[in-house]
Amino acid sequence: MLLKFTKMHGAGNDFVVVDLISQRCKLRPRDIRKLADRRFGVGCDQVLLVEAPGNPEADFRYRIFNADGGEVEQCGNGARCFARFVRDRRLTSKRVITVETASGMIVLRVRDNHRVEVDMGAPVFEPGKIPFERTEAAQSYSLEIEGGSLEIGALSMGNPHAVHRVEEDVQAVDLAHLGPLVENHPEFPQRVNAGFMQVLSDSEINLRVYERGVGETLACGTGACAAVVYGITRNWLQDTVTVNLPGGKLSVSWQGPGQPVIMTGPTAVVFEGTIRL
Repeated sequence: MLLKFTKMHGAGNDFVVVDLISQRCKLRPRDIRKLADRRFGVGCDQVLLVEAPGNPEADFRYRIFNADGGEVEQCGNGARCFARFVRDRRLTSKRVITVETASGMIVLRVRDNHRVEVDMGAPVFEPGKIPFERTEAAQSYSLEIEGGSLEIGALSMGNPHAVHRVEEDVQAVDLAHLGPLVENHPEFPQRVNAGFMQVLSDSEINLRVYERGVGETLACGTGACAAVVYGITRNWLQDTVTVNLPGGKLSVSWQGPGQPVIMTGPTAVVFEGTIRL
C-alpha cells in the first residue's frame, strides 16, 4: 500500500500528516509506529490524520497518534499544522475552521505568515476528569516520586498534564530521569504529560515537556497552555504569556476559570512524500 503524507512541524514539534479524505487507508498501530520511526520510517513525534467529520457542525475530524502508536485526545501544535495542511491541500478555503477531536470541538483561525490561532477550550481541573486519582481539586499537589516529591499543578487541556515549577534554569533539569517518573505515575491512570516550567517574568516562561508515549519534544502546545494556566492560577503570571520552548516561541492567553485558552504559533511544511506500508 502506498501512502501519501506531508511532514510538518510547529516550533519543532514534528508531525506526519495524512489526508484520509482524498485517499482511503486504515492505519494500524504498527503502521503508525513505522511512520514515526526516525530510522526506519519518516520520523515524527505524532501522526495526524485528516478525516471527514462525524459531527455535522465540524469541518473535519482530527485524530492524533503518538509515536508509540497510541491515540491521544489533543495536540495543540498539531492543530495549527492541521489548519495549514487542509488549506494548502485545498480541502477548505476557510480561515476559521471547526475541528472535531477526541476531546471535543476546537476552532482554528488562520492568521498571516503561516501562524494559526487555536481556541483550545477551557481547562479542566476536576481530578476525575483529568484523570488524576485525587478526591478534590486543588491549586497544587504533592506528587511522591522516587527520591522525594514534586509540587505540581494537574489539569487537562483535552489531555492530562502535570506541571512543576523549577527555580533554577530549566535546562538543568534531568528530564530523561524525571519525565518517565511523572508520566507513568500510578496516580495518573492514563499516564500524563510532564511539564517543567521556569518563570522568567509575569509574562514569559521557559518550558520543557516530556510527552507521554513520545519523550521530550521540542515543543508541546497543550503543555504550553497547561503551564500558563497553572502559572496564572498561582498568581505568577499575567493573562498573556510568551512560552519559550526548545523549538521556538508560542503565545498563550487565558482570562480565567470557564474561559478558553488561546494559543498562537507558527507552522512549517518540511516535505511531502509517499511511503509503502
